[in-house]
Amino acid sequence: MNQMKTHYNFTAQIEKDKETGLYVGMVSNLPGAYTQAETLDELQGNLKEVIELCLEELSPDELENLSEFIGFQQISVTV
Repeated sequence: MNQMKTHYNFTAQIEKDKETGLYVGMVSNLPGAYTQAETLDELQGNLKEVIELCLEELSPDELENLSEFIGFQQISVTV
């Protein structure tokens, strides 16, 4: 009997490291889901791979209780 697969959507935060010039991607609501790459295309592939690996490590209960990503909020401060 085939097990039905579940589809997940995640939002990755992407930054460019000024020292290395690498793109760094992280999924804030999935523990351990972060990676880096030289190009954005490579980063997307790396992110998909690391997300799949992280999901495989989670128990059904942990999968059910992943926090919900809401968004980013920009905050201005003066110091």
